[in-house]
Amino acid sequence: MEFKVYNTLTRKKESFKPLQPPRVTFYVCGPTVYDYVHIGNARVFVVFDVVRRYLEHCGYEVVYVQNFTDIEDKMIKRAEETGTTVEELADRFIEEYLNDASALRVREATWHPRATEHMKKIVEIINGLMDAELAYYSEGDVVFNTENFARYGALSQQKIEELQSGARVEVDESKNNPLDFVLWKKEKPGEPSWDSPWGRGRPGWHIECSAMAMQYLGETIDIHAGGPDLIFPHHENEIAQSEGCTGKPFVRYWMHSGYLNINAEKMSKSLGNVLTVRELIQKFNPLDLRFFLLSAHYRNPLNFSEPQMNHAINGRKRLQNFVENLNSALKQARKKEGRGEEEEKLQKLLEREKQHFSEAMHDDFNTAEAMGSLFNLAKEFNNYLNQPEIHYSLLQSVREFLLECNGVLDILEMEEDDTVEEEIEQAIRQREEARKQKDFATADCIRDELKEKGIILEDTPYGVRWKRT
Repeated sequence: MEFKVYNTLTRKKESFKPLQPPRVTFYVCGPTVYDYVHIGNARVFVVFDVVRRYLEHCGYEVVYVQNFTDIEDKMIKRAEETGTTVEELADRFIEEYLNDASALRVREATWHPRATEHMKKIVEIINGLMDAELAYYSEGDVVFNTENFARYGALSQQKIEELQSGARVEVDESKNNPLDFVLWKKEKPGEPSWDSPWGRGRPGWHIECSAMAMQYLGETIDIHAGGPDLIFPHHENEIAQSEGCTGKPFVRYWMHSGYLNINAEKMSKSLGNVLTVRELIQKFNPLDLRFFLLSAHYRNPLNFSEPQMNHAINGRKRLQNFVENLNSALKQARKKEGRGEEEEKLQKLLEREKQHFSEAMHDDFNTAEAMGSLFNLAKEFNNYLNQPEIHYSLLQSVREFLLECNGVLDILEMEEDDTVEEEIEQAIRQREEARKQKDFATADCIRDELKEKGIILEDTPYGVRWKRT
């Protein structure tokens, strides 16, 4: 089965062929750690967490780097506003990010580098650009010369003239060209600074990611990913400074997620509609939020609203109930000897949905289509789970497939909570004892209490069975 990945650089799906298989080098732009991450950030981190997981599921050895921008204008401003240091601010919000990411089941990266720990590499790259006449010194700053880099604009697929007239760029009279960007900023009073050949100062934002990517992954990396707002100028500038320094292709596959809107409006502070992960996971089950973020293809726009979120909650609940009913059937039902016509039909369905899941994920990581295979299984197998006798190995195969899928998507609780299960079994025993004593009022009360908790009891010739609604 051929692996297809949409490459933002070429605007088409391409066969995925890492530089040194089975090793895959993967860099995702991480947060600027001056505040809690918002749901737009979360979409980026969740979808590329799934991309990483699926690559590993397919046997690749993924070296996954997600940086922390811990020195930048926003960091300095927020530290001044809160009366703390930039370092203390960074420490606090790195910890907050890791807590929020963990709640959303985003796995920690192989490396989580901080920009401030890589000044040597940053200076090395800037020196290389100066030697190549791709950077110039201006009023204490070192600035990249975009006019001397012929491929500038390739990622955003615009000519320099179009970018100059249509893009929002920082106006600075010290630049030769409005598109030129700062690699090293001269020291300002009260701001953190480091030594360099050009005097004390600090790096520009764009150079930080180039330095960290090359430090851990080499001069050419397989995948570089981020949000759509980073295509220009951040990723465009990363290409220019990285390739300008090394003379080698910087990234083989550029991947970008789609925009996330709030109630059909762009999320922005000016509209007051920025939703942080911190506040959302207090209101919603984090797994429901993760399910929602994976419910559309990662490149498509996604709209967050109460109705959309409720739809996601109900969808995940259907799958979670299927898992729990499957677990219950495997523990409670009698084993059926031999396979009949129904079992053969369900076995073929299982094989089709396995293929369906793999094809969807191989086709540019289509999580929405892949989750469809799980819903198809739930729909067809739920009736079978109600039978007094089931084919154990067939259902065990279904469970193993769900475990594999969940290892990639991580949207379900696959293990039964033994404490909760024991409480249910104890209630059933109390009901049975009440029925033996002909205390039908108590027996009915127990049944009703379980029903309110979403537990349905079925009296069968083989004993009492329970399942979740």
